[in-house]
Formats: sequence, structure tokens, C-alpha cells
Amino acid sequence: MEKIWLQSYEPGVRAEVDVRAYSSIIAVFKDTVRKFGHQQGFTNMGVGQTYAETNDHVNAFSSYLQNVLKLNKGERVAVMMPNVLQYPVAVFGILQAGCVVVNVNPLYTPRELEHQLNDAQVSTIVVLENFANTLELVLPRTGVKNVIVGSIGDMLGWLKGGIVNFVVRRIKKMVPEYRIPQAVSFKQALSAGRQQPFQEIPLTLDDLAFLQYTGGTTGVAKGAELTHGNIVANMQQAGEWVKSKVKDGEEVVITALPLYHIFSLTVNLMIFTKHGAKNILITNPRDIPGFVKELKNNRVTVITGVNTLFNALIHNKDFSSIDFSSWKIALGGGMAVQKAVALEWKKVTGIPLIEAYGLTETSPGACVNPLNIKEYTGTIGLPIPNTDIEIRDGEGKVLGINEVGELWIQGPQVMKGYWQRPDETAKAIDNRGFLATGDIAEINEQGFVRLVDRKKDMIVVSGFNVYPNEIEDVVAAMPGILEVACIGVPSEKSGEAIKLFVVKKDPKITKEDIIAYCRKELTGYKVPKDIEFRDELPKSNVGKILRKELRTQ
Repeated sequence: MEKIWLQSYEPGVRAEVDVRAYSSIIAVFKDTVRKFGHQQGFTNMGVGQTYAETNDHVNAFSSYLQNVLKLNKGERVAVMMPNVLQYPVAVFGILQAGCVVVNVNPLYTPRELEHQLNDAQVSTIVVLENFANTLELVLPRTGVKNVIVGSIGDMLGWLKGGIVNFVVRRIKKMVPEYRIPQAVSFKQALSAGRQQPFQEIPLTLDDLAFLQYTGGTTGVAKGAELTHGNIVANMQQAGEWVKSKVKDGEEVVITALPLYHIFSLTVNLMIFTKHGAKNILITNPRDIPGFVKELKNNRVTVITGVNTLFNALIHNKDFSSIDFSSWKIALGGGMAVQKAVALEWKKVTGIPLIEAYGLTETSPGACVNPLNIKEYTGTIGLPIPNTDIEIRDGEGKVLGINEVGELWIQGPQVMKGYWQRPDETAKAIDNRGFLATGDIAEINEQGFVRLVDRKKDMIVVSGFNVYPNEIEDVVAAMPGILEVACIGVPSEKSGEAIKLFVVKKDPKITKEDIIAYCRKELTGYKVPKDIEFRDELPKSNVGKILRKELRTQ
């Protein structure tokens, strides 16, 4: 096999980087401000902000938390915002003030929001006005004392910001009525913070930075404790991976995935800020035509996303007319990248769709394909520097090459534990510091890791293991299919049976067509008999297809 990995990425050789080169996330941010302060760091809706301007806002916000709200080191501050210019200001401001960021999905129901605010013991929340009505419903049943409300137009300038807010509030009616008497506007908070100097808070790599919530395998949202050291380690590890293609201060990265999700948070906000990139924040990536216009208007070099986002782009009629000559890296994570999508992406853009793998509990990066691969590998690549992996069977025995079992990960990016859940932490992390991922995988002769499926999603048909990813990959490659999801359903005859949910691109396709296609590509027990056509499939906030919801339905 051609040696396609980077020199520092050779399988079997544990690459090392200095994961303690910085004392905190804020030390990394300040280093970027010193080097690239005059350059645009973040843009949204055509309005840019230099790193120096962002730093000024960050200092003001930290001062507000410290001097006005009197927050102590370690207090929890929730951020409930989509990708807007206030997001990086809030996050870096909270961290600089010595507090802990609790990212909240703005689309949470009142029940989900109440659980997270109480579980994390949040005292302060920064929320976009579009979602303040949900907060109002649960506020009396939480310990939240301070509410800071932002609007989409806050940082877009007087004229454009005013127009955007008018359209959002009055024309599109995207701000439901709410009443939170103690709320302070984001702009008021910055103004008040500027009245007093911020007193620096000593930070170490052991300090908690994020309580990042994840459903995990139990379905109960748990807070993964991610330290400054976890995130700094992942930045340093990624730096070794990208160094062959990323030029400090020159990259333009598209941030379509929400920053409150761990993939976008670390990769887009943290890693590319470290490298002085211009980060284009996309507030509504579901508006694919608008998103494509944004891509056309910028000399993009890096894009990150999930399989469903890349699939939606390649099926947009205007996407292929973009000038891709500046594009260097397309990184897929969050869910498996399907072969059919990867092949079409390469055909349209001319660059490969690089697959990476991680979890909230690993900050998130753990494995990634080298940047110099030319084609889809069907793997999640190699362990990143300072990272060890093992494949284990059900009894904990470490397996060998091409043997299928559960993937375990050890490295400086592995979380401290689950907040206030010692039993869950003990189940997830063994006494050697290895994390159980819940993912079924194997390692090939070259050291590349192939992800088979989620442990909990595996289907057992008459005693045979069937992995939904394989079925979905096959059906997704069938002409006329837009999206597909596969689950197991109870069966008296075989224990479990395979059920497919399909979104058609070609309306003439029938169930019989799909079954006939599968019979040519799959062994008998893997061929689905139960097929349901849908107009759309349920997806998470980042576009990941939710098999769990399909099973519940």
C-alpha cells in the first residue's frame, strides 16, 4: 500500500506533541490576538470583526461578569445562542473570567433546558432573544440569577443591525413574546463592563472550562467535564495534523455547524482561532440556497460539516458553480461519512471529504484521516498524536488486527469525568484512563481504524450481527436515493428484522426496486424487507439522522 500518511502520522508510531505548551485556552486566544489582532477573526452576515475588536469585547464581557455580577471562579455560565458574533465573545469572556461555559442547544424544550440548567448549577445565562420565551417558562424553577439577552443584530452595526432586528422581530416574527424583568441586554453588559478594568484570573490546565452535555448511552443528558487542558491538548494535537496545509493567518473557515456542538466548538472556534483564521459564522445552515450564496461570496479554504450537510450541498443546483480553486480541506465528522456522498463531493469540488472521529468525551478529536489522502478511505483514519487506542471484546480482552470489537481511547483530550455522576464515570473510564466509546470498530494492517457502527445500534438477525452503517451505505449509493436510515425492529421469526426509512430523489423508485438492489449488494440476512418512504428524516441540531427517534416512533 502506498505510504499516504504524514511522517508524524505513521501507524504504530505514537506521535507526540507538547500538549502543555499553553497554560489555558485564554493563553491561546491572547497569543492569536497578539499575532493577528489586525486581521478579521469572525464574520457574520457580511459584517467582520478583527481579533483585536473581539478581544476588546471579551475583556468588557469578562469585566461585567467579574465586577458587576461578582461571579466567582468556577461559576457556571450558560450560553444559549446559534452562530452569531456574540458567541465567541461570550465564550472567551466567560473562560477569561475563570467561569465554566455550559453550552445549551437553543432548540431545547423547556423540560430539557430546565434539566440542564439545574444539573449544571447555572447561575448566569446568555441567551438570544429568539429563545428567551423558553427560558422564561423554566426560570422560576432554576437557580439562575442573572440573564443577559442578545439579539441577532447586536454586533452588526447601527444600520445593518437595526434592519436585521426589525426583520427578525417584526417581519419574520422569530422572537416570541417574553418577559424577564431582571434581564440585561448584551450591549448593556459590554457597556457596563467597560466602566471598570478586568482583573486577570489565574488559570491552569486543570481548571474546568466546559460542562458539555451529551446524551451518552443511557439517554439521560450528562455533563462531560472538559478542562482547559483537554481543549488545549486537542488544539495542539490538531495542529500537528493540519500543519502541512494550514497557513497561520491565511485560512478562511466556514462554520455552519452550531458552535455549541463540541465538533464545531473545538475545531472551528478553538483550533482555527489558534491558527488566526477568518471564521465565517453561518447562523442558519438549513437555508441551503443562502448558504451556497455565502460560499460563493468568500474565498473559502476550509469547510467542516456532517454527512447530511455535505449531501444537501451536492444536491443543490447552484453548488457546483462555486469556484473551488481556493478550497483545501473538507472535514466530515459527527456521524459516518457515506461513500456515495464522499465520491460525489470529490467529483463536484475536486477535493476529498476527509473523515474524522471523536466524541464529546474526547474534546472531541481522537482519530482522523491524513490530509494528503486523495480518495475516500472508508475509515476514520489514524489516532491523533498523544493518543492510544485499543479494540476490546465483551470481556475486555484486547483484540488484534482486523478483529471487530469496542473502540477504547486514551489521551490528554479524554474528559475528567461526568459531572456529579461517579458511577457513570467509572463505567466509561477504566483504571488505565481508557474511555469506552460505545463504537464498534476494527484496525487494519496499515493502522487505519474502520468504524463499523454504534454498539447500541447493532441489529441481530437470526444470530447474525448486522450494522446499520453498512446497509445505509449500500442504499445511499443507489441512484435516486436522497437519504436513508436503518434500524432494527422486533421480529418473531428472526429476533430482529431490518427496517429502512428512505427519502426519495426519484419519485418513481419503489420498495421492490430497493430490495432488488440490496439483493445484488448484500447477503440474504442483511436485505431489508420493511421499507418506509418519508418526506424527511428526523435530525439532531447538527443534522445527524436520529435512529433513536425512528425506533421510538
